[in-house]
Amino acid sequence: MQHTIRKIKVTAYSSYKANERPLAFILDGKKLEVKDIVDRWYGQDHDYFKVVASDGKIYLIKWNRSLDVWLLVDIFERVGRH
Repeated sequence: MQHTIRKIKVTAYSSYKANERPLAFILDGKKLEVKDIVDRWYGQDHDYFKVVASDGKIYLIKWNRSLDVWLLVDIFERVGRH
């Protein structure tokens, strides 16, 4: 299922680098905890994370490092359908 890319608010873990990994995010007014990171990859200006959230869905989110903006790229309806 393809969704429109949109900005989201993310709480991220930061240590030696900013926004090292997402911990939770707000989607449609609801806070979702990141339960697992199933994949991650790094582009020139973006970090991508495929995460399992507390609602059981898989979300593809990315952080634009130069703009310091988090974006929701896609939603997969349930674990096992990616």
